[in-house]
Amino acid sequence: MRAEKLTTEVRQEQIAQAALELLVSQGMRGLSLAAVACRVGLVPSAIYRHFRNKDELLEAVIDLIQNRLFSLIMAARQDAQAPLEQLEALLMRHIQIVEKNQAIARLIFSDDFSVSHPERKAKMYEIIRSYLADVAKIIIQGQQKGQIRQDVDPKTLSIMFLGLVQQSCIFWHLSSGSFEIARHAQEAWRLFRQSIEPRSERRGEGKR
Repeated sequence: MRAEKLTTEVRQEQIAQAALELLVSQGMRGLSLAAVACRVGLVPSAIYRHFRNKDELLEAVIDLIQNRLFSLIMAARQDAQAPLEQLEALLMRHIQIVEKNQAIARLIFSDDFSVSHPERKAKMYEIIRSYLADVAKIIIQGQQKGQIRQDVDPKTLSIMFLGLVQQSCIFWHLSSGSFEIARHAQEAWRLFRQSIEPRSERRGEGKR
């Protein structure tokens, strides 16, 4: 029973990934259970063993996006011990996701996907809110360790941190991928870090 359950979960993730790829490349109009089945290598009727309809499949796509976001947090924590380095690792990992899937942000804010669907919009809001809460936890740890200024609100900083990604996404999309997103993110991070480090840390950096 354990193996069958695992096989079902893996297949459902494969189907959700295929649906996400179709949504990114062709939008909601290009998404059909038949197209998803073809992409995964299944007959269309096999999709119904896992998802009753398109709405249920879209819920799985949202869950997939959520898992990707929170896997970034976990990976960043493994990449570095110090909170500031964790934030930098998180930013660069997030940028890598943007480079590989530049249309995901556009998809999330599209009318067909979430804006015109209050339940999906609410779920995406909760996902992003939870993501920001995890970023704020890293910031709080940085404040406790003396790496980040005590006079700044962690929630506000977490939103500003996400803005580093969002601004890059906008230019990346408008330039059709020609904008040097990684280089911009590195420079934006340098300035962001300087603004949140305690003054003593900034003076020490200048002396070096």
